[in-house]
Amino acid sequence: MKSTPFTAMHTALGAKMAEFAGYNMPISYSGINDEHHCVRTNVGVFDVSHMGEFILKGSNALALIQRVTSNDASKLINGQAQYSCLPNENGGIVDDLLVYCVEQNSVYMLVVNASNIQKDWDWIMQFNDGSVEMHNISDKTCLLAVQGPNATKILQPLTEMDILNLKYYTFVKGVFAGVENVLVSATGYTGAGGVEIYFEDKGDDAKKIWDAIFSAGAEVGIKPIGLGARDTLRLEKGYCLYGNDIDDYSTPLEAGLGWITKFTKEFTASTYLKKQKEGGVEKKLVGFEMVERAIPRHHYKIRDAEGNLIGNVTSGTQSPTLNKGIGMGYVLSEFASVGAELFIDIRDKQMKAVVVQLPFVK
Repeated sequence: MKSTPFTAMHTALGAKMAEFAGYNMPISYSGINDEHHCVRTNVGVFDVSHMGEFILKGSNALALIQRVTSNDASKLINGQAQYSCLPNENGGIVDDLLVYCVEQNSVYMLVVNASNIQKDWDWIMQFNDGSVEMHNISDKTCLLAVQGPNATKILQPLTEMDILNLKYYTFVKGVFAGVENVLVSATGYTGAGGVEIYFEDKGDDAKKIWDAIFSAGAEVGIKPIGLGARDTLRLEKGYCLYGNDIDDYSTPLEAGLGWITKFTKEFTASTYLKKQKEGGVEKKLVGFEMVERAIPRHHYKIRDAEGNLIGNVTSGTQSPTLNKGIGMGYVLSEFASVGAELFIDIRDKQMKAVVVQLPFVK
């Protein structure tokens, strides 16, 4: 099992640790609900150094990205980032990812899911004719996500970069907490505001940045946050989790990701996906709230009022903010409209739920 540069700090703080994507990661510290509310209302720090980062360089870097991703990366200028996905030959999703434009038409950084690092690398490499310089910098890159409404406020004194006014899906590079060549972005996976801090794992830089962040946030009660609360936070915002809500067998159109599927260019399976858009999808990813007191879980079956199987739950939890069961799942398209009644198989009972507009928490 791999460690991140912060693993010793997590264990010293008494974190509940578990294996995730081959890494020894903190699941919770003070408890998922407490950590969830801390991020929603204040500020918390996630160690997400297990994520993967690839650097693509050269005059054909953009062309390669355009070939393998569904979104239109040609619109990116220096300092902008974009959410996208890697479709496979059948229209399914190899992975979802972030594309960072470091130097327009020349240098890009791709940020991929930890469990898919090798899979994504191999997938992209098969389309590289050798003209694009590719570097997998995952193992030497630290990544902390400082999330919450107070995040940028407490971090601004640690840098001369303007992160207080950093626009959504943009980034800056510079000196942070005395460490050079730090990239700070505002993409987020909690919907609570904040930034992500990327830097190279060298010397004592990891400890230096960690200590500086916690020192800066001590007065407002900053806390370390585990992956358990990260999951409940992202679900309340209706953000997809790879392996649950999207995978190799679900298309971006079925997953409600038509907005990152641009047919102004050709990419892997674009012809298939264009036909699917024109013909309509048979299943759709929806958000639902439990009407009855119950908690939906991954893989639970979804039925109609007559008991017919119409889909499956992909993600579910007890929402700490709403104090009710919420979930996402694929259902047949005729049951996907807001207000539609669903019945979730929970402990041999069919518990009533209703389709709602995402996000669950505005």
